[in-house]
Amino acid sequence: MIVGDLFAGVGGMSEGFKMAGFDIAFAVEFDKDIAYAYSMNHKETDVYADDICNLDVKELHKKHPQIDVIIGGPPCQGFSQKGKRLNINDKRNYLFRQYVRFVEEFKPKYFVLENVPNIITTSNGYFKDQIIQEFEKLGYVVKYGVLKASDFGVPQDRHRAVFLGELSENTLSLPQPSGVRTTVKDAIYDLPFIASGEGNEQDVYDKQPTSEYQKELRGDCKVLHNHVSTAHSKIALERLALIPKGAGKEVLPPEHRTKSIYSGTWSRLLEDGVAATITTRFDTPSSGRFTHPILNRCLTVREAARIQSFPDSFIFYGTKTIQMKEVGNAVPPFLARAIAYEILKNEQK
Repeated sequence: MIVGDLFAGVGGMSEGFKMAGFDIAFAVEFDKDIAYAYSMNHKETDVYADDICNLDVKELHKKHPQIDVIIGGPPCQGFSQKGKRLNINDKRNYLFRQYVRFVEEFKPKYFVLENVPNIITTSNGYFKDQIIQEFEKLGYVVKYGVLKASDFGVPQDRHRAVFLGELSENTLSLPQPSGVRTTVKDAIYDLPFIASGEGNEQDVYDKQPTSEYQKELRGDCKVLHNHVSTAHSKIALERLALIPKGAGKEVLPPEHRTKSIYSGTWSRLLEDGVAATITTRFDTPSSGRFTHPILNRCLTVREAARIQSFPDSFIFYGTKTIQMKEVGNAVPPFLARAIAYEILKNEQK
């Protein structure tokens, strides 16, 4: 089956659908640095590094006449707790309108729209109802819900609202939990235990994989990419050295306690648990629970990518800040793969 990816980011959704055997015909991503990283990892895909509003959807349809699935996560800034007077046509939601425009033109058999979980509950479900109505006008039956990445083998407590649309039929369902649980240790402990400030963009593995998750994500890779640790300040290293395995800022003496408002700050990841949601600042101990379980540093890009379920063959490009944005904003590929499998299963009914 053939996919078009809107608001593609670095391609987490695309990667998951590729894992399930889908072909990605085209992708649209506004950020040119991130679009470049997408194109380097999906060389068979036509990538449009442009504002989606500028694209001629009819010309794109001529170039790609057969699209079976449209996927993507349009930003919807108007979906706020104060939004009862707003509607789907609010100017802040114009990018959502672009998603609708593509679905209306291509009329794929399926669409997958993902967003923040509170899009479902905000204003007593007002926006959720409007989203469903928009697609029902186009002939789609819509199922929706909040999916937990950790239910699908991703070692991360990440939640996403997902709307699944099926043209004219009512047979597609949201995926059910796989029963596979992956821990942080399962995800990253085969990677070199480098210290703060160490590592290279291209390096070598120094251990064999020990978990099925590690084996799957390493695949046939011989070169280790993006495993570079941020060089933390002297005071940060002193502080991290005071935090034992399994602990956090609660053990710090008063002179080392900061006023950071983020949950999990100066706290170690639990090796036998799942990580908190990976954000775009996972190299900073004051930005969340991103400190390595046993080393005095935060996660590298490759470790964060492992926790997001990206294979090691997927390389992140650009500055460290851009790479972190690519990883932190992505949909976990394993979560996308679970959705893709559900579509394939539906096709076989």
